Amino acid sequence: IGHARSIVLNFGLALDFGGECNLRYDDTNPETEKEEYARAIEEDVRWLGFSPSRVLYASDYFDQMYACALVLIQEGKAYVDDLPEEEMSALRAQGKPSPSGAQRGEPGPLHPDGPGGSTTGSRVLEGQDRPRPPQLQTAGPGVCRIVHAPLHAGDRWVVYPMYDYAHPLEDFIEGVSHSLCTLEFENNRAIYDWVIENLKGKCGLPLSPRPYQYEFARLDLSYTVLSKRKLIRLVEGGYVSGWDDPRLPTLRALRRRGVRPEAIREFVRRTGISRNEARIEMELFEEVVRDDLNPIAPRVLGVVDPLKVVLTNYEGEEWLQAPYWPRDIAKEGSRPLPFSGEFYMERSDFRLHPPKGWKRFAPGQRVRLRHAYVVELEDVVEEGGEVKLLKARVVPGTLGANPEEGPKPKGVIHWVSARHALPVEYRLYGRLFLTKDPEEGGEFLKNLNPEALVVKRGFIEPSVAQDPKDTRYQLERLGYFWQDPVDSRPGALVMNRIVPLKEGYQA
Repeated sequence: IGHARSIVLNFGLALDFGGECNLRYDDTNPETEKEEYARAIEEDVRWLGFSPSRVLYASDYFDQMYACALVLIQEGKAYVDDLPEEEMSALRAQGKPSPSGAQRGEPGPLHPDGPGGSTTGSRVLEGQDRPRPPQLQTAGPGVCRIVHAPLHAGDRWVVYPMYDYAHPLEDFIEGVSHSLCTLEFENNRAIYDWVIENLKGKCGLPLSPRPYQYEFARLDLSYTVLSKRKLIRLVEGGYVSGWDDPRLPTLRALRRRGVRPEAIREFVRRTGISRNEARIEMELFEEVVRDDLNPIAPRVLGVVDPLKVVLTNYEGEEWLQAPYWPRDIAKEGSRPLPFSGEFYMERSDFRLHPPKGWKRFAPGQRVRLRHAYVVELEDVVEEGGEVKLLKARVVPGTLGANPEEGPKPKGVIHWVSARHALPVEYRLYGRLFLTKDPEEGGEFLKNLNPEALVVKRGFIEPSVAQDPKDTRYQLERLGYFWQDPVDSRPGALVMNRIVPLKEGYQA
């Protein structure tokens, strides 16, 4: 979801101003490239509702980048450094030039078979005489280096451009006007401008118009981590089941959880774009998801932690008509809801010894079953100190009764007919970490929430069996749910909780 801000900003601006936005893969480091990441990026962009003008790769321009590197060498603006990688890195960190500066006069060919051998990292082309802000201490920008690793486009390349060198050239070649990136690239803008100013009008590049880089603050979200490095640790360490585990903040995981792309786009719109770093509260994200689902999710009945109730004065069954929508949503529609002499209620809605102000089921208290009768308790069956079964009776004349007339129940609870309900595995997803800042106290893994996933065996009303699999529901008083797109199937329903209802909600 951290990338969603950039995706929505870039593609959204192109749409707003009648421009184009390319999807370009950075494949300048073949040792870290994975095809699964590349395919996932394009899937995520299209799922969010955007169509790239073109799908491109940095390697599409390697020939031209190599020609530009030779121009820099010929003009004395770059040199080949043959120092071992460790020494080279140490000198760059100190802002000192390489002692192989003799190569500034005679740079030698930028080729793996030239002086210095052909091992990975043995030769690096560096720029020189580059103006840089005082906070940058490196001696010069890396331009190219030797890497022996296969690329998806083939294995003919061993001289790979550095990202900071490739990025501005790609923008210039493609005619990009606005190169939008997050604030950590602000220091790199000096390199971006240095490359363009020294190569415009050369090696096949135009003189103008030239691209410019603009930075914005990346999105940060409480109770989770967005760093790819940390996400890899979670996935590879087995803390989650994969990149699409609904506990993760990846777009693929949110999609499996049931969050709609409309909600992601609205979340980015509400949080806005600025240059100020700020952590966004998870509560805002959850609120946006609820607001998106509220007008499109029909209301149905389900029970997550079932407690069985037997009615002592009711036999047979009947089918009630229950509306899908509350009065504040301008939609019509209902479904047949079965009622029988046995039903399941939520275990948390019963107290044998209720606290003061308890408004649900308890000895001596009546409750209304949503869309059905008022019931009152007759007996409690316990086993080993645990309530196993309730016996109750229907209060006659209370089906469809005006709530202002007749017996006054303490509250309204949800339920499902035991005879007709479908068994469900409920996956209750919560926040991934116990603390707003997962880094609190040091190691982020120590703050993992052991209840970020709670699995319950419950029931749901039978009407859902006829609905499209991708239907989102509001299970009344419980939250928003949908069928898991990977594991759910007819006869073995798995329902993911997309987001809970607002904290403290009570029917």
